[in-house]
Amino acid sequence: MRAAVLVLVSVVLLGAVPLFFGLRTLSRDPVFDNLDQLDVPGWAAAKTVDDVSGSRWCLLDCRLRERTVTSEKAPEETAQAYEKALRQDGWQPWKVSRCPEQETKGSYTCWRRDELTLDLWVREPTCVPPPVDGEPAVPSADPSAAATECTGSLVSVKVRNAIDDERTRPQPTTDPSLTGEDPYPTVSGDPLGELTPSPS
Repeated sequence: MRAAVLVLVSVVLLGAVPLFFGLRTLSRDPVFDNLDQLDVPGWAAAKTVDDVSGSRWCLLDCRLRERTVTSEKAPEETAQAYEKALRQDGWQPWKVSRCPEQETKGSYTCWRRDELTLDLWVREPTCVPPPVDGEPAVPSADPSAAATECTGSLVSVKVRNAIDDERTRPQPTTDPSLTGEDPYPTVSGDPLGELTPSPS
């Protein structure tokens, strides 16, 4: 009887503990846990919203982690706080083309650490006043009124696996010496050129 109880307890402990930690790992992405541990002031992370897409094991699409954070202070001060925290956590600034991929307002920087890449975008918030008397809300045309009602900043963080980030791969070149002909020639003057008279 004692041996049976001992075997049962061993099986429960050996099975339940790994199962518990396995389920916890599957339910929570470790990248978000790492972002939670960034040493940023409380005012820089007043409200946090996380979103995740793709597969953790890169089946079809690799995982994309997106975090949107509301900060209580201006974009410049918020960007400095996040950049300092990223450096302290081992992230390295990543100077790469297509960072950002399109022109944006605010501070946009890219970072790398181990097998991950991170995009940090800090900007002014898009503030819309609440509706009045059932009318749809529209942004105020008066900049001074908007400044008093709309303060703080908005932070977007995107973390990708480096193997799934196109910016880590060799980029195509348009050097004519390598391609033989520039695939994107510069057109000057009339793009249609002059009409060639047909023989009569």
